[in-house]
Amino acid sequence: MSIFSIVLSAILTDNFVLSKFMGCCPFLGVSKKISSSIGMGLAVIFVMLCSTAITYPIHMLVLAPRGLAYLQTMAFILIIAVFVQLVEIILRKMIPPLYRALGVYLPLITTNCAVLGVTILNVDNFSNAPTFLEGYGKALLYAGCAGIGFTLALIIFAGIRTRMENSDIPEFFKGIPATLIAASIVSLSFLAFSGMS
Repeated sequence: MSIFSIVLSAILTDNFVLSKFMGCCPFLGVSKKISSSIGMGLAVIFVMLCSTAITYPIHMLVLAPRGLAYLQTMAFILIIAVFVQLVEIILRKMIPPLYRALGVYLPLITTNCAVLGVTILNVDNFSNAPTFLEGYGKALLYAGCAGIGFTLALIIFAGIRTRMENSDIPEFFKGIPATLIAASIVSLSFLAFSGMS
């Protein structure tokens, strides 16, 4: 995969939330305000990048050569949990309002299937690269761009939800029905990018 196709794929055509439907829990739960969406997006970018920086070498240099690739999911979740705890500690000390705004969704990054999906897809997609460093670089690029795509989806949907709060919506559509309908329309709009792949 070329660098351009990795960036385009991770952000638009294969957006983890809107195309692969991974990470829908924080997508629906945190996207009520743009500020909390940006905070969650930055936290997810950080966790995706840091966990990829550790999981890719562990798989390629430790697990796969020793025939222990079946342990990758357990190892990856433990590594992701470490970085989520780090983010949680930093936000609690440095930005308490954002920490409170993210609430239960911050520790749920540990079990966010988008983060785990990125680490596993990096191993699957880039383990056959000609050199370890080329595969490692592409894996980090994909993780960063996947996090940007995740953040983009959160921000777009937060803007739509803010607009919906100020709109005259029929009473029976308010709340969850309007949110799910809006999410499906945003998802369909990202489907248009699939022709670019």
